[in-house]
Amino acid sequence: EWNKAAFAAKSMDEVMKALGGGSPEKSDAVTLKAPDIAENGAVVPVGIITTLKATHMAILVEKNPNILAGYFELPAGTEPFVTTRVKMGQTSNVYAVVKADGKWYSAAKEIKVTLGGCGG
Repeated sequence: EWNKAAFAAKSMDEVMKALGGGSPEKSDAVTLKAPDIAENGAVVPVGIITTLKATHMAILVEKNPNILAGYFELPAGTEPFVTTRVKMGQTSNVYAVVKADGKWYSAAKEIKVTLGGCGG
């Protein structure tokens, strides 16, 4: 079922609360694959890889109007890897958030945008 509150949230704390968790713990077991510079903010390739037994993954873009850019539920036995493209209106920190064993873990990276994609 679509989590409307999480996708409508305007802050990191609101997103995590809507997803049923607190602040995620930084973890070396979570890897965010994304370019350092996105020449076109309308199509920024982003991926998450983890060695954890993930049940959920999310991509958050801190400076977007709606922070939650993608949310994925992983069925049992699924490889803990997702990839997609997100829109970014400006340079921002991007977070890969992974739920495993009932806790949230994260990795972050700043992506510089040279041409905006969210109304830019």
